[in-house]
Amino acid sequence: MTLKAQITEDMKAAMRAKEANRLGTIRMLQAAIKQREVDERIELDDAAVVAIVDKLVKQRKDSIAAFEQANRQDLADQEQSELVILQGYLPARMSAEEVSAAIGAIVAQLGAAGPGDMGKVMGQAKKELAGKADMAVVSAAVKAALAG
Repeated sequence: MTLKAQITEDMKAAMRAKEANRLGTIRMLQAAIKQREVDERIELDDAAVVAIVDKLVKQRKDSIAAFEQANRQDLADQEQSELVILQGYLPARMSAEEVSAAIGAIVAQLGAAGPGDMGKVMGQAKKELAGKADMAVVSAAVKAALAG
């Protein structure tokens, strides 16, 4: 079953169970998927759906930080519950050690050295690790690999 089909089935289950919060989050995710399909006139595959979920997760994390800074815990809690639901659609994330090992291999493959090659390494890392690792962790690993 594709990820898109799984999301649709989860939406139906949330409707039957009358889980309003889960249903709202899944509908928001489906709207983002449909928007991209309509804009680009394509049918999204699982990798593209994971990229959308990843983007929405990042937005939720940013919103939580902003709401907590503004002392709006009620809104931060709402975003946190959406974050948990969205993270259920992401594949298992790589550990920091696995990311470092993958970045080391990319740096060796590209023959990169020094901070000037950061863009080249990040471009390749995004291709290989998209959806598998948090890009903030990837960026930190690239900086560490090129600094040493």
